[in-house]
Amino acid sequence: MTHPFHHTAAALLPAALTAAIAFAADAAADRIYRYDNHYSDRPLHSGFAPYSPDIFKRERMRSFRYDDYRRNRERYAPLVTRAANRYRLDRALLDALITVESAYDPLAESKAGAAGLMQLMPATARRYGVSPDERYHPQANIDAGSRHFSDLLRRFNNDRRLALAAYNAGENAVTRYGDNIPPFRETRRFVRKVMNQYRQYRSRR
Repeated sequence: MTHPFHHTAAALLPAALTAAIAFAADAAADRIYRYDNHYSDRPLHSGFAPYSPDIFKRERMRSFRYDDYRRNRERYAPLVTRAANRYRLDRALLDALITVESAYDPLAESKAGAAGLMQLMPATARRYGVSPDERYHPQANIDAGSRHFSDLLRRFNNDRRLALAAYNAGENAVTRYGDNIPPFRETRRFVRKVMNQYRQYRSRR
C-alpha cells in the first residue's frame, strides 16, 4: 500500500479522457493517440499522433504532487459522500482511508497489484462486479471499495481498527489472529495512519 504524497503515480487526467487508461493497460489495444497532454483511443483531429501504451504507462508513474491530492480530493468529494451515505459509512473515515491508500490518485498502483483510489486487488474488485480496468475509474473504485469496507465493518462488529486491518491484510489474517490486528508491521502502520488521518479530518469539521 502507498503513503500519501510519497508514492509514484500519475498526474491526473481529465475525466473525459480516463478511458485512455484502459488502452494503456489492456494488451488487446494496439495504440492510443496523443496531442500535447491529451490522450484518446482515436485521433480526434490531425494533430493527434499514435502513442505507445507502454510509454503512456511509464509516464503515469511520475511523482504525484500535493496539489494533485488536494484537487482530486475536492473533485471526488461527491463520490465519497454518495458512497458513505449508500453504505452507511463515516464519511471522514472513508475520506481518510482513500487518503492513506492512494493520496487520491485514481491511477495509483501497488507492487502487490492493488489499483485505484481505494487500492482494490483484482479478486476484491471481481467480488463486487468491477473489472481490472474499471479499478482505475473513480466511481467504480470508490463504490466497490466502500462496499467492501462496509462488509468488513459488519464482519468485525463495527470495530474500525479491525476492519481497517482486514482491508489491508485480508479478513482471514484478522480471523487467524483471534480477531485482533495481525502482528504485521505494514498493517499496524496502516491502521495507525488511517486513524490519525481520520482524527484530523474530523477535527476540521
